[in-house]
Amino acid sequence: MERVVITGMGIWSCLGTSLDQVRQSLYEGRSGIVLDLSRKEVGFRSGLTGKVPLPDLKGELPRMRRAYMPEQALYAYCATRDALRDAGIDQDYLDAHEVGLLYGNDSSAAPVVKAVDVIREKKDTTLCGSGAIFQSMNSTVTMNLDCIFRLRGINLTVSGACASGSHAIGLGTLLIRSGLQEMVVCGGAQEVNPYGVGSFDGISAFSIREDAPEKASRPFDRDRDGLVPSGGAATVILESLSSARRRGARILGEVLGYGFSGNGDHISTPNVDGPVRSLEMAVRDAAIRKDEIGYINAHATSTLVGDANEAKAIARVFGERTVPVTSTKGQTGHEMWMAGASEVVYSLLMTREGFIAPSLNFENPDEDSARLLIPSERMAAKVNTFISNSFGFGGTNSTLVIRLI
Repeated sequence: MERVVITGMGIWSCLGTSLDQVRQSLYEGRSGIVLDLSRKEVGFRSGLTGKVPLPDLKGELPRMRRAYMPEQALYAYCATRDALRDAGIDQDYLDAHEVGLLYGNDSSAAPVVKAVDVIREKKDTTLCGSGAIFQSMNSTVTMNLDCIFRLRGINLTVSGACASGSHAIGLGTLLIRSGLQEMVVCGGAQEVNPYGVGSFDGISAFSIREDAPEKASRPFDRDRDGLVPSGGAATVILESLSSARRRGARILGEVLGYGFSGNGDHISTPNVDGPVRSLEMAVRDAAIRKDEIGYINAHATSTLVGDANEAKAIARVFGERTVPVTSTKGQTGHEMWMAGASEVVYSLLMTREGFIAPSLNFENPDEDSARLLIPSERMAAKVNTFISNSFGFGGTNSTLVIRLI
């Protein structure tokens, strides 16, 4: 069975648009969350959001290419372009090899809204524009990336709610292990416009701590009052170890284990059993002892029930206060479909540099989070192996175990 390694990373997020910028933001414990007053003007209960710059690709991609790309596809292009460069892969290599593509995405709301608005106002569907259909499809990210980079392996969008990016990496790992693919571009993307998250705001899922945006996302903290939406894109290049060695590639880490589960329960309220089974499967798949895990990047989004149940699950699997646990969502907000991929990037950036960023705004534990070892300040740490958790609506759970090499 092929071993699966990570040979490149790229990211476009509210913490920065390069690996160096993001690493520095993590080290400094900087928040990427702002108050967007335009959201209040259109009726949002909460105007909080991660601030992600929109890429300007006019000099880089032809106009017709850009016409097919919604916001999240632009983010994904930038993250993938940079990940391929980080991995030392050029277009000649992609043209000569069968490289796959698995990317997490679970909405493309803005193009749908804009097209429907045109139809209703103009009573003429031809005025939507030729790119509207390709922007509005849920598979928009993979169809655009596949055509731009001329990828000829598997081409598939993974829609698993807020576990989408993590599942993409897990499924890519399985394909490479089995020998069906030698290299897979994996990641996750999330649109940041208000249209994509209006319904979340409508069910009071978001924090309303608008007087201090940087303090609004408070994973595991007793005083958390909801999540903060965010987004962007993150890409990792997965490759068989034999391929990486053949290329002389720099290896950033190895995907040791992939665990998954369904809660089989409430559509929006997570339970404890599902995350426990996902964690247990991932460790079992990695074939390591639990005490080899040096850090857990939790899913914890800053919701009351979700954070509590994840804390219970981690304590049940690993025991109480045995391993450092943080949620980088204190800095980024919840990057949703992107989060499972971006948090692998964040974790690799931190652990390879020998530190764990603070779980920002974790000031007062509650009964459940008190059972975990959650650093509220940056800590120096020599981590060899870490876990990244991602859970989503509908009870979908994904856990990745990654070892540094």
